[in-house]
Amino acid sequence: MNEKDIKRIEAHLRRTFSAANLNLKARPRQKDSAEAYIGEEFIGVVYQDEDDDGSFLFEMAILAEDLDA
Repeated sequence: MNEKDIKRIEAHLRRTFSAANLNLKARPRQKDSAEAYIGEEFIGVVYQDEDDDGSFLFEMAILAEDLDA
């Protein structure tokens, strides 16, 4: 992902989640994805969609230990 794509997706995610402190960081060894953070907390990965040029996928895992009992 290039810097232009990262900034566009970051702006979209900030609007969508109402999270001004959401940031995307390029992955040094992976050129097709970026890591998503809110503040310093890692929340997921954005990937380029292989099937639809110009589209992206956001993947976020929700772990059992992160959920309230």
